[in-house]
Amino acid sequence: MALYSDKVMDHFLQPRNVGVIEDADGVGEVGNAKCGDIMKMYLKIDDDIITDVKFETFGCASAIASSSMATELIKGASVEDAMQLTNKAVAEALDGLPAYKMHCSVLAEEAIQAALEDYKKKKEQTIE
Repeated sequence: MALYSDKVMDHFLQPRNVGVIEDADGVGEVGNAKCGDIMKMYLKIDDDIITDVKFETFGCASAIASSSMATELIKGASVEDAMQLTNKAVAEALDGLPAYKMHCSVLAEEAIQAALEDYKKKKEQTIE
């Protein structure tokens, strides 16, 4: 049995939505000191819909694939729906991750949550 699914390998070798959004509405950065993975997510949001999402990830194949898949799962989604994204949904969309690599999908979830929190904070400041 292969260590990684075909989907993991595809998203690792050809990651989607890599890059930076200079005028992002929300930015979230998280890291795992134990493994050294760092993820940064950028969101562009119009009328509470995620119209664009980009990521930068320093990490292993699972971290890159998880970031890539997570961006695909939330692109075009409402902020409310994106808040519901779980690491399990990311791992399932990748056709699974080895148990000792599940923390990578957790990082993807946390990076999106951090970017959404940043968006909400900026939005509240604009309203005030």
